[in-house]
Amino acid sequence: MSLSVDIRRSLGGFDLNASFDAPEGVTVLFGKSGSGKTSVVKSVAGLVAPDQGKVSLNGRVLFDAAAGTNVAVHKRRLGYVFQDSRLFPHLSVQDNLCYAARVSGRGSTDPKDVAALLGIAHLLDRRTHALSGGEAQRVAIGRALLSEPDMLLMDEPLASLDGPRKAEILPYLETLRRETGLSILYVTHNMAEVARLATHIVLIDEGHVVRSGAPEELLTDPDMVRLLGIRDAGAVLSATVAGHHPDGLTSLSISAGQILLPTVEAPIGANIRVRILAQDVILARSRPEGLSALNILPVRVLAVRRGEGPGVVVQLQAGDDRLLARITRRSADTLNIVEGAECFAVMKSVAVSQTDIAVGLQTGL
Repeated sequence: MSLSVDIRRSLGGFDLNASFDAPEGVTVLFGKSGSGKTSVVKSVAGLVAPDQGKVSLNGRVLFDAAAGTNVAVHKRRLGYVFQDSRLFPHLSVQDNLCYAARVSGRGSTDPKDVAALLGIAHLLDRRTHALSGGEAQRVAIGRALLSEPDMLLMDEPLASLDGPRKAEILPYLETLRRETGLSILYVTHNMAEVARLATHIVLIDEGHVVRSGAPEELLTDPDMVRLLGIRDAGAVLSATVAGHHPDGLTSLSISAGQILLPTVEAPIGANIRVRILAQDVILARSRPEGLSALNILPVRVLAVRRGEGPGVVVQLQAGDDRLLARITRRSADTLNIVEGAECFAVMKSVAVSQTDIAVGLQTGL
């Protein structure tokens, strides 16, 4: 399922001019607040009409300004999940779930199957006012799924949730994609969500698409750090669970070798994604010894980007993967960290949190 967007619209403060293709998988629209992400997804949904351009889904035209085509919202076969759940308070969870099927006229999916997928089967008889924020959002997602859409649109669905509730719902989003195969257009300005979910990224800045592509390419491009945020800069690696150890560590196989992380709740052989922040990577010109850090990988410097301040961002080749390291200008000069230099990347096992690990998803899907 492929979405094609090429739209222009005046937004007052700036002009929206967005052109991109969203292939099968989870395409994340990423950018700062106010960059135009929600305007794009609302244009796709039909909630607003662009001034010019065209939107099509798998060859089916949803909007074409030149041809005068503007398919009604309820006929676009798109499921929409908003920041807030927007559930009907006078209906039970089960009735909220069934509402979408009644409106869409497509009711072949059993609501109990969707409830089981999202872990809300025990809530079916409950009224929505008694739900937690995370539970309510799962019901909202289930309601969108039961409309049997061709694509799911999710507009910052975790923005209103606190940290624990976000951690609670992210695994369900991963399961949703893995179990249903449904393509998703996902809006966020949270890099942790990007790293966990994205199979394709569209970077938007001041209404314009700056760049789009696979996460393993965009997230490790030092030229994109300004848009991604220096504190959130880092790499997303594909890994396979190689073993679990009695001391609470898990061995992961990556293209450059093996790394150790705190226990990953996944069976041996499972495919996972791991986010490694640039600020958690230390560089050494010779293989260090006597360190508490357990992960040491041979790497080659691909690029060095110096900002106006004391920091330097270094792009590294580690096997078939790319990493980023954030070090000081002084360290870069002292160690002679230049393009082509061979060195070692050092990473603490405990620096990677459980929220930076996605089970069952890989990059490049």
